[in-house]
Amino acid sequence: MIWFNLIIVVQVVSALAIIGLVLMQHGKGADMGAAFGSGASGSLFGASGSSNFLSKSTAVAAAIFFGSTLALAYIGNSGSGESGGGVMGRVTVPSSQAPATGIPGGAPAQTAPADVPTLPANSAAPAAAIPATPAPAAPAPAPAAPAK
Repeated sequence: MIWFNLIIVVQVVSALAIIGLVLMQHGKGADMGAAFGSGASGSLFGASGSSNFLSKSTAVAAAIFFGSTLALAYIGNSGSGESGGGVMGRVTVPSSQAPATGIPGGAPAQTAPADVPTLPANSAAPAAAIPATPAPAAPAPAPAAPAK
């Protein structure tokens, strides 16, 4: 569990680093600003050093982010020990809480009336046997206001 929390912290820090590094980089249109006085003299890392340093730092932060994401996926999938169970396979219901049947007082379940057709349990229903529900009617358009 401590590994999980440590990897979460590494992932969040690397994501914030990626955001900051990407925002500090100059876009392709940044060269136009040099014509108006904001040239390389204001750069923190020199004339050409900022783009190389920032792009390499962004690549390292992205590699750390991807590695931590893969580690979290591995920890999340290997922790259950069950294969193919899914999320609902891990749910347990205490024996004191019986599932609700919706039948008050333990009365026997009612069967379908004789006029309702039923299908055998093993057969698949053909598409024509299932009645289609009509589509809801579109709302009526509002009356137009009279012109003055």
